[in-house]
Amino acid sequence: MDGRITSGSIVCANHHSFPIERGIPRFVDSEQYAENFGFEWNLHRRTQLDSEAEHESETAFRLKTGFAPEDVAGKVLLDAGCGMGRYSEVVSRWGATVASVDLSLAVDAAYQNLDGRDNVHVAQADIFRLPFEDSTFDVIFSIGVLHHTPSTRRAFEQLTPLLKPGGTIAIWVYSSHDRGAYFASDIWRKATTRMPKRLLYALSHVAVPLHHLRRVPVVGHSAALIPVSGHPNPTWRVLDTFDWYSPQYQWKHTHEEVRMWFEEQGLVDIRILDAPIAVRGQKAL
Repeated sequence: MDGRITSGSIVCANHHSFPIERGIPRFVDSEQYAENFGFEWNLHRRTQLDSEAEHESETAFRLKTGFAPEDVAGKVLLDAGCGMGRYSEVVSRWGATVASVDLSLAVDAAYQNLDGRDNVHVAQADIFRLPFEDSTFDVIFSIGVLHHTPSTRRAFEQLTPLLKPGGTIAIWVYSSHDRGAYFASDIWRKATTRMPKRLLYALSHVAVPLHHLRRVPVVGHSAALIPVSGHPNPTWRVLDTFDWYSPQYQWKHTHEEVRMWFEEQGLVDIRILDAPIAVRGQKAL
């Protein structure tokens, strides 16, 4: 990125030094429990970008946050768990300034995807120890991330102090309602979360034929014993299936549970959105 510092270090007020490597400030020294995400998003760096996927990410972002361009234009945003930057790409295109943060090496993919955008700032950091002062952001969003931490609730509680008064936070997490499909996949996950990543990724290609087998009478019932992604794009099916079976943590929640978290943090104007489980709220002035 022309004009940007691509190496060196950042020193905080307490004299702690953090390296800048490959253009990205690194506030952690490992991916901890998130190595699978670094693996998948560098392998599928561009798969879910709107330039490759006909604005599917923008559609998903609108649905899961309720935000439109006029809600973020000219504002400072935090993308908490940016992955390869699919949603940061959307909001930066809408005119927001966004801090894109992830624990994993997916930040390298995000940095490459968002190269040249002066309104995007990528950092590798732990959501439980984010390098920002309180009341920094107008808007915070986290889509499909908090439930992959050791505690969804505690991860959410780290974000609300970072909101400015009057600021808005929106999160999307897995639902606990579809117990049938989760029961089968959770059994498989006892093994898949321990597999070498490359082996599991190779096995995830079974999602391509299984998607079609599930439509065949009788045979389809047997295929359902191995839940896989049903995305119409075969590449997305492989990616989504790996994404489901590889994370160490995968919590599921209800709207009532998540709404309670918002209330306990003193948020107001709490909205339950149509994309389970998606909740949005505002920090009181």
